[in-house]
Amino acid sequence: MLARRPRNPLQALQRRTQELKLQVDGLLSESQLKEALEASKRRDIYQRCIQLKQAIDENKDALQKLNKADEPAPIGNYNQKKEDEHSLLDKLTHQLQELAVSINRENITEEEDDNSAEEAEEEDDDEEEESEETGDEEETEDEEKQEHESQQQATSKEYIAIGDFTAQQAGDLTFKKGEILLVIEKKPDGWWIAKNTKGNKGLIPRTYLEPYNKEEGQDSSEEGSEEDTEVGDQTAEGAEVKQRTDSHWNAVRKAISEQINTIDVLTTMGAIPSGFRPSMLFQLLEEGNQFQASYFLQPELTPSQLAFRDLMWDAKAGTIKSIPSRVSFILTLWSCKMIPLPGTSIQVLSRHVSLCLFDGNKVLSNIHTVRATWQPKKPKTWTFSPQVTGILPCLLDGDCFIRSNSSSPDLGILFELGISYIRNSTGERGELSCGWVFLKLFDAGGLPIPAKTYELFLNGGTPYEKGVEVDPSVSRKAHGNVFHQMMMMRRQPQLLVKLRSSNRRSRNLLSLLPETLIGSMCSIHLLIFYRQILGDVLLKDRMSMQSADLISNPVLATFPKLLEQPDMMDALRSSWAEKESTLKRSEKRDKEFLKAMFLLVYHNCMVPLLHSTLLPPYRWAEEETEAARWKVITDFLKQNQDGEGGLQALLSPHGVHEPFDISEQTYDFLGELRKNTA
Repeated sequence: MLARRPRNPLQALQRRTQELKLQVDGLLSESQLKEALEASKRRDIYQRCIQLKQAIDENKDALQKLNKADEPAPIGNYNQKKEDEHSLLDKLTHQLQELAVSINRENITEEEDDNSAEEAEEEDDDEEEESEETGDEEETEDEEKQEHESQQQATSKEYIAIGDFTAQQAGDLTFKKGEILLVIEKKPDGWWIAKNTKGNKGLIPRTYLEPYNKEEGQDSSEEGSEEDTEVGDQTAEGAEVKQRTDSHWNAVRKAISEQINTIDVLTTMGAIPSGFRPSMLFQLLEEGNQFQASYFLQPELTPSQLAFRDLMWDAKAGTIKSIPSRVSFILTLWSCKMIPLPGTSIQVLSRHVSLCLFDGNKVLSNIHTVRATWQPKKPKTWTFSPQVTGILPCLLDGDCFIRSNSSSPDLGILFELGISYIRNSTGERGELSCGWVFLKLFDAGGLPIPAKTYELFLNGGTPYEKGVEVDPSVSRKAHGNVFHQMMMMRRQPQLLVKLRSSNRRSRNLLSLLPETLIGSMCSIHLLIFYRQILGDVLLKDRMSMQSADLISNPVLATFPKLLEQPDMMDALRSSWAEKESTLKRSEKRDKEFLKAMFLLVYHNCMVPLLHSTLLPPYRWAEEETEAARWKVITDFLKQNQDGEGGLQALLSPHGVHEPFDISEQTYDFLGELRKNTA
């Protein structure tokens, strides 16, 4: 008798997963008719959800313990197959959780209706009995009723609503912010049964409530929520994030608190991991232009307000002086791994990484954002700088320059992974942080960290929360043997970046930029042209250094607007690259000639296009708007290439432009300059 051939362990788990998938699909099909099912049938489906969840968890544990060495024969792409299998099991778990919550809500609603009906029947019976009983018996019943009500009030507790909530389905209770609600029963799924002042009952999400103190009122709860949170989370390089004291964090905290209700609802629904938060860096960008690259590109005044601190003229070279800075290097974003997936109830519009200079207390630079790409086969992996034909969009460029002259010993780079999303049910848009990490740039002795690749494990929450994990289901605090801990660490969300020391040429280029700035390497030559033109206008050609009159210069007036529109910067890069390709080698070495050609390209292409009514306003993470804008841009550049330049576009009867405004031509350097706060 032939010996039985040993089965491939991974293959056996794959077959078991397929069996579980068939069972889950069958359960989902049954649940589609749950409204027509009896309560007993719904309870049966709920129990089967729990049993299937346990079976899936067992399969996950078995999958995690598998080792390539356990296989009787070599298997190609072994790790990828394990990862795909784990993703499928996660998906099945999520489907079961959504179904269980839905079934449980239906049962709660039905129980409430049944209780109401039973109470009504009891009242009718009581009325019939009361008509037959004596007056003494009526008094006894009234006493018992009052005792029952007093007991119910003793077990119930009043809460105050911290946000508006609109009923999403039958059985929910609608309420407004500040309304006092009496919680009757606390369900373990996070949906509590409560009654409002009008006597209406229904289900409410617990995340919308805070305990109500009758003596202190609402102010006490607000004061508690406004306390500064002390944070000391150790980051990848051992730097400690300090307690917040600066003013702009208070504004951010207020903006985030207004969104926290929505985030809590999404977390309760299982749509996002509990470590996700509203994006802190996005809120800072919404405050104004103080964290925009266009703000940091402007010259900074000295403390005396009488001269420029980081824009000086080199009479010998006939251009602006090079300014060294404490931090000047190039950073490359490689990839993000094991980033948790949001649920199917929200649609992801953009995946991106935002970075800025940070000292553990406040943001010290502009906030630079790089959009990530991903493949459906590997949705938990984000990549940057994809290989594309033509000019790579600057929004996708993972090569970034970093400059700073801050003397803070805790100076570092704060990375925040984010997604832009839209809720399928309400159409509400928002920005979420999927994790953050702080890379300190100097060690305890004040020496810069080495230029190498860093594997940074992400933290959940905000940079001002302590000990929050991105996804608690994959805890970093793993127990067990060393192999198990290694496997758990591999499943941790992480960001891979590489610090590169700049060579002589890149150092010379970076020294022409402001002391503090973060941006894409692909746009650095355009920024240098702008700075050189600033030097010409403000230092060389100005008739009187004491004059503060408006300056007629369309480039200085409009270039900052382009800097906040990545597709327009791509159009300028494309136009300049095309023009530069026609120049001779001797012309490329002539700096004044290059500057004149750049001005010509800018006036011919950017000035007419920037004020065209055909160009939709720039909106972040709107695919249709981005496509429509790029079509207008490419059509204009093609027509401009075939025609006679920007003058024809401005005078053409087919082109419609916005009404002329003097701000298109004038540069108010006193209004644009950064004030030194030292």
